[in-house]
Amino acid sequence: MSLRDKHIVIGISGSIAAYKIATLVRLLRKAEASVQVIMTQEATQFITPLTLSTLSNKPVFVDYFDKKTGEWNNHVHISQSADLILIAPATANTLAKCAQGICDNLLQAVYLSAKSEVFLAPAMDLDMWVHPSVKNNIQLLQSYGNVIIPPGKGELASGLVGEGRLAEPEEIFQFIQEHFESNKPLSGKKALVSAGPTYEAIDPVRFIGNHSSGKMGYAIARELSKLGAEVTLISGPTALSTPEGVKRINVQSAAEMLNECNNYFEQADITVMSAAVADYAPTEVAAQKIKKKTEDFSISLQKTTDILATLGAKKREQQTLVGFALETNNELENAIDKLKRKNLDFIVLNSMQDKGAGFAHDTNKITVINKKEEILSFDIKSKEEVAKDICTLILEYQNR
Repeated sequence: MSLRDKHIVIGISGSIAAYKIATLVRLLRKAEASVQVIMTQEATQFITPLTLSTLSNKPVFVDYFDKKTGEWNNHVHISQSADLILIAPATANTLAKCAQGICDNLLQAVYLSAKSEVFLAPAMDLDMWVHPSVKNNIQLLQSYGNVIIPPGKGELASGLVGEGRLAEPEEIFQFIQEHFESNKPLSGKKALVSAGPTYEAIDPVRFIGNHSSGKMGYAIARELSKLGAEVTLISGPTALSTPEGVKRINVQSAAEMLNECNNYFEQADITVMSAAVADYAPTEVAAQKIKKKTEDFSISLQKTTDILATLGAKKREQQTLVGFALETNNELENAIDKLKRKNLDFIVLNSMQDKGAGFAHDTNKITVINKKEEILSFDIKSKEEVAKDICTLILEYQNR
């Protein structure tokens, strides 16, 4: 699972187990998380800030002030920008300070300013771990809402064997993964997304198509997956890579897309139809390549089945159905008409008049209209940011 866009602050206190955090930082960075390391002065005796700075690709903070630049390391900014704060290893001393609200170093200031969830991974000798004062501090910390990652059993630095060993980096990483997985707002929901063009065959080598790249639909599928939904992506021909965690079904024609959408729509809580589906297809498809013989050549076309209208006709009350409209004139009037006729909850309007919007671009400019005909316009943004805006509206609608 990717942790892309997650900002994790790791606080390291003075324990021999600090060396394990190098591996944890690598695991988090491999999962595309942003990692900010904070160390106590004692921790720097066990692993160097340079090592962790190299692995995290960020400067490591130790003191309130940077001695070289004289700049203040703003503990409030560090804390409030975090999606998760992890203190590992958390020594008996650090646990006691956190429990009692003692603030005598940068790490403690960050902890006391926390807005996100805080994980603490204790590490200490067996006799310290079982001491009543430590147990009492653990209970206090849990009563504050902190999560304790249990220490493991094994050989300790003292030579004793028992509890107190810092959890392995892979175990801590799993705790972090499961935290974000369980806290995703669309966990347990199923989503259906269509994307890309359709190709309507004329003969074995020619087709009727359009310039859709699929980028918008793929960005929406990716964002819905990141929010925890189980996403099925029905994709027309495109060179794009399948978003992580998304089930992709490839189709060519409008008829194939209709068939697959019908297969998955009933189970879908959220459906976003962003594909540019052909309105017409050849009445007959030649079995062999059509040779160039005459000056004039005509093709008989017939309407394809309107996929969005088909789904809208059988949509249940609890389902959310979002459509797209790409217009060149009378944009709002045409989009509102489509919203009503096809029983949509939202329609996302693109105008070909907007520079940087529409097919093939990495950016888009949208106007969203809901069932009450309320209009919400957005500035031009990357398609990833546009996908976030659309998914935010879907989340708000789901929670109505």
